Amino acid sequence: MNVSTNTHKDILIIGGGIIGCSTAYQLTRHPSFSSATTTIKVIEASKHGPAQGASGKAGGLVAKWAYPKELVAVSFAEHVKLAQEHNGQDRWGWRFVRCGSWEGKGAVLDEDEEFGDGLGAGGQRKSLEKTLGLGEGTGHKNDPASRKRKGLPDDLLWVDESLTHTYSPMAGDGDTAQVHPLLFTNSMMELAAEKGAQLISGRAIKLNISDGVVSGVDIIHNDSGKCETLRATHVILAAGAWSSSLLESLPISSTRAHSITIHPQPSVDIAPYVLFTEISLPGRRGLTVSPEIYARPGNEVYACGPGDDSFLPKNVDDVTIDEAACESIWKHVCGISPELRAGTVNKRQACFLPIVETGGGPIVGAASNIAQGLIIATGHTCWGICNAPGTAKALSELVMDGKIQCANLQRLNPSNYL
Repeated sequence: MNVSTNTHKDILIIGGGIIGCSTAYQLTRHPSFSSATTTIKVIEASKHGPAQGASGKAGGLVAKWAYPKELVAVSFAEHVKLAQEHNGQDRWGWRFVRCGSWEGKGAVLDEDEEFGDGLGAGGQRKSLEKTLGLGEGTGHKNDPASRKRKGLPDDLLWVDESLTHTYSPMAGDGDTAQVHPLLFTNSMMELAAEKGAQLISGRAIKLNISDGVVSGVDIIHNDSGKCETLRATHVILAAGAWSSSLLESLPISSTRAHSITIHPQPSVDIAPYVLFTEISLPGRRGLTVSPEIYARPGNEVYACGPGDDSFLPKNVDDVTIDEAACESIWKHVCGISPELRAGTVNKRQACFLPIVETGGGPIVGAASNIAQGLIIATGHTCWGICNAPGTAKALSELVMDGKIQCANLQRLNPSNYL
């Protein structure tokens, strides 16, 4: 970046999701940061605060086997560091988990019951592609010999062994962890605010660029409805699936994903596993579904279905939920786990993931060919939770030092996409 690293900085971050809030945090922790010479404002379009989109409704997976590798290498270490410094275990549910692939069949829950496919109405199926980074009965039996033959771990007791065909680990111990994304994102914003960062509730409507240099952002405040121009020396565009609404040349599209959270009975012990499943539906010859299931701390289980290409609304607060898609996810996971079937669905939700249309991504770095001082950070697909700390660290270096030093992110530079 050619923008001076020594003068007063007015930094606007568009997007109060996990990328934006993590970037605000990392900026306030940079050795050169001083509230006397640097202002940081995070602009969030939702009236309900940060993390109302994918950042609050994702599963929260953090993995060394995620992609792109150059970003993961920084991000995983930063996740560990953040958890140690700020008591992430209690504050945002940080913990290491085991991750495996489960294949089997679903139980017949009701002869007249329709299982559905977990797909939201109004769109075509789209894979979330999370695993690209890696290489009959209804009884709930616990047969040690059978479990060993199928590969089921001794403590994975919340899936029905009699319905299991095979289980295989997808990563080694210590390679997979999790956070609660809503709690993590809000914690990053709170910690940034302690050092002077400010959260603004409003919708960014225009990037202001003069003579090839970014000068500010026009916003509409959520509370008053009034338009205001915020001055800036640096603008970080981190609005997820909505990023291209401010920069039309940005090749970002979206995938809608539905999910649910389940509270098992208090007496049930849900061991910390993340399962990528392949479930053959009963009575539906050849039809399989692949919900992802995440055991969380605090007696909660998260499950999500496939993505779809439904229309992206203008505001995150206007995202619609297809109840039938959520119901299908519930039935699919209940079909392999009596413990989950006996639980209660707590949340039914949907969000849009930002996807780089031309493939690859995310897009991270200075968009100097558009304007000096403009920085882009979007297109993280399903790995935004995992890669947010590394992205944020890189951007803090870019703004404060003038260049990214923590990793070689040339492959992700906006010049490759714009």
